[in-house]
Amino acid sequence: MLRVQMHDASWIEVEIQGEGPSLLLPVNPRPIDGQQAAEMMKWGVDPALGRSLIDRLSGSCRVIAFDYEGHVQSCAKPDTLTPDNLSSDFMAIADAASAQQFAYYGYSWLALSGMQLALRTDRLSALIMGGFPPVGGPYKEMLRVTLAAYHLSVAAQKNPNPSPAAWDGNADEFDWSQVEVTMSEAQTKQFVTLYQALQAFDDRTAQERITCPRLCFAGSADLIEYGERWGAVSVDIAGPLVREQAVLETLGWDVAVLEGLDHTQAMQPAHVLPLLKPWLDANLH
Repeated sequence: MLRVQMHDASWIEVEIQGEGPSLLLPVNPRPIDGQQAAEMMKWGVDPALGRSLIDRLSGSCRVIAFDYEGHVQSCAKPDTLTPDNLSSDFMAIADAASAQQFAYYGYSWLALSGMQLALRTDRLSALIMGGFPPVGGPYKEMLRVTLAAYHLSVAAQKNPNPSPAAWDGNADEFDWSQVEVTMSEAQTKQFVTLYQALQAFDDRTAQERITCPRLCFAGSADLIEYGERWGAVSVDIAGPLVREQAVLETLGWDVAVLEGLDHTQAMQPAHVLPLLKPWLDANLH
């Protein structure tokens, strides 16, 4: 286990497992247990998601795993979670792990973080983006959602109220309009900072600067409709992949659309590993 200092002088734990080409994997290596695990399983979420990925992929890769999402929640970076600083954090981890060349797989905002990393280093041997399109990304929509979350967290701090019931036990009946923000002001503001920094980013013209092997994927049902409280926006992840598939392939991307899966389902090991493992084996060996 390594401890690596991040751009804001905080520290993150890094676990290394396996031998072979290095793979940076921003996942939680520790399985969730107890009541929280039981709740996650109701949603079809693997409480050992990170551990499952590490154990399978370390059979043919040197997996460098670190819970960056957990890290930014426990060590919030309200003013400094920018693409430059994200990339410098990932590079610091690669340096500490003695990985001169490395592949990267990230999902959702950690996928767009991987693309930002690819634009800032020539050390990337492969890039996998899950749950966020490389072209036509919803940067403006995500800024509206994160701004709404920030304002709700500020309001909740001033006037804490019990959360209304958002879920009746049926995973298909979740009501996003009723969700209360449980994150702190600093935790939500850091994502506002990230998406504000990306508002002028042109993901289409950036493509010529990404030259390593690359794979993008999403579930075909990955579309989240946010209500008025959340900025009244649609965050469409699947649409750009489907509409732009031919363009993406011409640009050098391998593209996979996982039929019938939403944002949460498409990140589960049962669906991800049959895609990731053979692709990494083919592109890193």
